[in-house]
Amino acid sequence: MPNRVLKLLPEIDGDEQVHVARLMSSMSDEQAAQFARIYRSRRRDETTVLMLTLLGFVLIAGVQRFYVDQLAMGLLYLFTAGLCGIGTLIDVFRYKRITLRYNQEEADQAAAVVRGAFPDAESESGKG
Repeated sequence: MPNRVLKLLPEIDGDEQVHVARLMSSMSDEQAAQFARIYRSRRRDETTVLMLTLLGFVLIAGVQRFYVDQLAMGLLYLFTAGLCGIGTLIDVFRYKRITLRYNQEEADQAAAVVRGAFPDAESESGKG
């Protein structure tokens, strides 16, 4: 199964790869390909989150939180100048965890969409 993840989503690694491999383990090849297309369009890149976090020091604090759909935190950072810079500084060190959490949630949602679109694929693959 890890080979399928590497083939369909070569850009992911580490804990994200483990999470995606677990989700894909029960999927047919068609489901896995569809999952990869959906997930790739939704996932966020760690480097982009880091750059947006650094942008918070010079322009607008909280952009990284908006980028990962944390609207309440984004507004809090925006109106408090990144919690007086302390929250933004913490996010510089936590950007990988912030990105991973977002990507795992998106992977779970994408897997649910794929399983809903192909409800009988698992039972048909066992009949062959």
